Amino acid sequence: MDGQGATADPQLQHFIEIESQKQRFQQLVHQMTEVCWDKCMDKPGPKLDSRTETCFVNCVERFIDTSQFILNRLEQTQRSKGAFSETMSD
Repeated sequence: MDGQGATADPQLQHFIEIESQKQRFQQLVHQMTEVCWDKCMDKPGPKLDSRTETCFVNCVERFIDTSQFILNRLEQTQRSKGAFSETMSD
């Protein structure tokens, strides 16, 4: 290697970023499916009854709300750490 790894092709970096986002999204969907299936599915059958369907909808909505809350909280924490470390270095 010639040490140019840090200046990789912007298109390649963008592709890797998109693929990483896809992978995170797929992991999130898998996790959400697992959680909501365990919570809502009493007895698998050929059709969902309205109670089970409502449970799935509510579960997915709460899962998304919770995930969004956690992401927002992490972003706030990162920003406040950044601001704190800037004031410490002055």
